[in-house]
This record gives sequence, C-alpha cells and structure tokens, in this order.
Amino acid sequence: MTYLGIDLGTSEVKVLLLDAGGTVLGIATAPLEVSRPQALWAEQDPHSWWSATQAAIARLRHVHPGEFSQVQAIGLSGQMHGAVLLDEHDRVLRPAILWNDGRSHAECEELTRLAPELHAIAGNLAMPGFTAPKLLWVKRHEPELFARVRSVLLPKDWLRLQLSGEKISDPSDAAGTLWLDVARRDWSDELLAATGLCRDQMPRLVESCAPGGQLTPEVAGAWGLPPGVVIAGGAGDNAASAIGIGAVEPGDGFISLGTSGVLFVVNERFLPNPASAVHAFCHALPRRWHQMSVMLSAAACLKWYAQVSGAADEAVLVDEAAALSEAACAAAPIFLPYLAGERTPHNSPFASGAFHGLRLDTTRGACAYAVLEGVAFGMADGLFALCEAGAEVRRLSLVGGGARSSLWAQLMADVLGVEIVVHAGSPTGAALGAARLAWMAVGGSPEQVCIRPPVAASFFPQEARRATLQSRLRRYRRLYRCVQPLETDTD
Repeated sequence: MTYLGIDLGTSEVKVLLLDAGGTVLGIATAPLEVSRPQALWAEQDPHSWWSATQAAIARLRHVHPGEFSQVQAIGLSGQMHGAVLLDEHDRVLRPAILWNDGRSHAECEELTRLAPELHAIAGNLAMPGFTAPKLLWVKRHEPELFARVRSVLLPKDWLRLQLSGEKISDPSDAAGTLWLDVARRDWSDELLAATGLCRDQMPRLVESCAPGGQLTPEVAGAWGLPPGVVIAGGAGDNAASAIGIGAVEPGDGFISLGTSGVLFVVNERFLPNPASAVHAFCHALPRRWHQMSVMLSAAACLKWYAQVSGAADEAVLVDEAAALSEAACAAAPIFLPYLAGERTPHNSPFASGAFHGLRLDTTRGACAYAVLEGVAFGMADGLFALCEAGAEVRRLSLVGGGARSSLWAQLMADVLGVEIVVHAGSPTGAALGAARLAWMAVGGSPEQVCIRPPVAASFFPQEARRATLQSRLRRYRRLYRCVQPLETDTD
C-alpha cells in the first residue's frame, strides 16, 4: 500500500511516493516555464501542468513500478491564488494568471470599495496576487471572455479535474482567493458577488485530509492503477509543506525558501491582522488556521543573480559567498529582493530590487552574499509583522530549495534571532505533505501521519554577528524607504 503526492509548483511539478510506514520511496519532477508577456504579468498554460504531471508520473513509475501499482490514494498540493477560467464545456479560456502576477493592483482598491467587509470575512488585504482581483481585471479588460466564465479553479484543482472529472477545492487553498469566509471555512456569497460571480461558479469544498474525488477509469488505466483510487482534498503549497514537516500544533512554524519566501505559523483559531499585510488562512487540518508572511522573490533572487552574473548555477554563488571573510560580508552591498514586487510588509506590486553600495572592488561573491542576506532581511520584516499580529516564534523549520544551503540557514538564524532546523528530506516539502494528506483521506490519523521528520541540522543565532547584521538590517529598511517614492515615478 502506497500514497502518491503531486505538487504543482511554479517552476516544476514534483511527484512523491510514500509507503504505509511513512517512508519516501521515490521522487520525480518535470519542469515548467512562466510566461511574462507584459510588465507585471505572470501566466502559465494549464495544459503544460498536465503534460508535466504525466511526464513526472512516467519517470516515477519507471523507477518504482511495483510500489507505484499499489497506490491507494493521491494527494494534491499547488501554487496558490492562480486563476484558471473555464467555459461551459470546461475548456480553458485563457492562460492561468499566477500568484506572482501584479496587473490587478487597481482592482484591489475597487474590491476593497465593493466589499466593505472584505478584511473581516477574508482576513486579508486585497493584493494583486490573490484570485479575486484577477477576476475583476478580466471583467474590466476582457469582458467578453469574462461573460463566458462558468467555473474558476485554482491550479491544483484544475489538475484534479483532469484526474477525477470533478471540481473540488479545500479551505486552505480557497482562503487565498479572497472569496472565502475564512472563519467559517466556506465560500462567502458577499465577496463573490463583489466580483460578479456566484457560488455555482466555485468548486465544492472538502477538508484537505478528506476524500475529494476518485481517479477516473481512463487515468487509472493509463497509470496502471486499479479503479477507485481516492484523491484527497489536498492543500495550498504552504499548508501542505506544514503537513510535510509536522507543523500542525499552535506555535509550530517554518520558513519556506522556494521561488517565493514564506514564514508560516500555526494557530488554533482565526487571527486576522490585515493591517500588517499578514495572511490569515485555513490550515490543512480541521479546526486549525495559520498566519503567514510572504515575500514574492526568495530563492528566485539567487537564480536571477546566477543568470545575470554568468555563474554556472546558484551553488557556485553560495560557495563564493561562503568564502568571504566577516569583514567582506560587513562591507558587502545591501540588496533589496523585490524582483517581483512585494507582499509582506509593503503590499506593493511596484516594489523593485536594487543593489546599494557597489564599488570598483565589489566582487561577485559579495553580491551573492548580499542576495542571501537581503532575502533573510525580507524574512525579518515578515517575522516582525507576524509578532505584531500575536505570533510567538522561537524555532522554525527550513524547507524548500534554500534549505540545502547551510550558509543561508545560519544567516536566517543570525538575522531572525531564532533556532533554525533543517529536517532530513526537507526538500520534499509540499509533495510529502500532499502524500500525507492522501494517507489521511483513507484512514490515517493526524497523530500517526503528521510526525516531524528527523532533524538533520540545527542552526543557532550567533550573537557575535547580531550587531553587524542588525545595523545592516536598519540600512536595508532605510534604503527601501528612500527608493519607495520612486516606484511609480515616470519622470
């Protein structure tokens, strides 16, 4: 008996096979590309998600044919907030508008005006990344297409439609649309009406760890699986990552360093604080919620700098940064990591990245260090906002691609002033959480399934570096205050 997790990310689809004892048997991936046809835009063709899923599944089956044939349930995880628009025949009407798309900034103001109770019901500020403002943008700029919209699905739930033929979502992912009554874990008719939509255009909701459809006979046959394979409700990528590292009790938390950066803390009740640009969402277990700060570019910053600097890959940059002396780090440029705008704490799609303090003797390694440090400073802003919203954090797990860098992990500990732990298998992230949700959907209990993976390494704050880093953090914050007025200056 095995369980399959499918994680639809921004840059890849990852599939993971889990056995009945909770051991990861195998992982396979397939890449994805993001289209940016205009400034602030970010889109993907949903059909590329299905092609990538099929390719990753084929690789996993090839390596683990026997174990794959015993899959009993499938869990889904995915990039949040994306808008997949379908017509009456469930055909995709346009490329999906992604979470890091900033075109709907004007519609955020409109939504706040149209729905005065938005903050109380949804628990979040209207931001361009969320789904509801995207639909207002489509309504304004593509009215004929908007008139043909019969269903709106989130990315992982469009994958579910291909797998099961059913339109189903879960509260953790739906909370990122601005259409959910987050306290009640149900669609809000008031918020839907503000964007010209109704409940009939939304998928039905099930809890993340509950059954949410079955694999169709066609897909089951193509994948060599028996009929009746259960598909779990699944979760948004961050809630799924929390399940994957066992962050399920109030006070548990983690940092995710993927394309974006997330600081996630579990709560036992709905604790909105939109004034600090903190997200308050449903967790992937019933009667659990979470708070989250989000920065739109994290590991993406290092990937970008590798490309523009001519480095072979990000690992080369990390090695060059690690070779710097303490004095060289203290003299490195200050980097603003806002390459795709920013959410917490600035809520600005126009925020942009910058190096400050470049000199003739500045090396590529010094800039690489500045990038790593700038992302850590962005996380410090997020932690400050979470603490203002009532969170208490003393220890954080580190997940995502950035968890592979001990230098980055230590820098996070030093900047945030908390213990950072890296778990064995942490790069599996949301895919492991998705597989665990599949396990629970067919009878596994949270106590049995949501155990913390073993700690591979712990990083404690080094007080000797704190003063220098705090001084540089203050400069970082002053730098943004100086450049912020230039964000929309066209002169």
